[in-house]
Amino acid sequence: MALETFSKRSRIPASAEAVYRWHAEPGALERLTPPGERMRVISRTGGIADGARVTFRIGPLGLLWVAEHRDNIPGRQFRDVQIRGPFRRWEHVHRFLADGPDACFLLDEITYELPFGRLGQIVAGKFVRRKLERLFAWRHRVTADAFARETTRT
Repeated sequence: MALETFSKRSRIPASAEAVYRWHAEPGALERLTPPGERMRVISRTGGIADGARVTFRIGPLGLLWVAEHRDNIPGRQFRDVQIRGPFRRWEHVHRFLADGPDACFLLDEITYELPFGRLGQIVAGKFVRRKLERLFAWRHRVTADAFARETTRT
């Protein structure tokens, strides 16, 4: 078993509660998906509450991915766990850590295991790592920009 970890942390100019709520809004996953990324939501239930699910298709082959939300602590965190999808294992914790009343740290922590053991790591390990780095750089930039615009309007 070759578990991999990835994390990305960024300071966002908004409270942890506001950034959490922004992630909980309908369409958040679509907003956080880079243009040109092949991802289409097929169904969703329950927002980000514990037990809620989102089903989507990804990549050029349209692989099915079903994720379930767990460990939701409003204003602080929620976790996505792959129920079905391209990884042997995938868990993604979204944390919102207060840094005073008007800022927070957005922290994404992912634990994953590629399929096919060592062979999967050799064939796809670097590709997946680079993809995660690009994806979460985009997501954190989009999130920060959304709140930077809010502070310039007020």
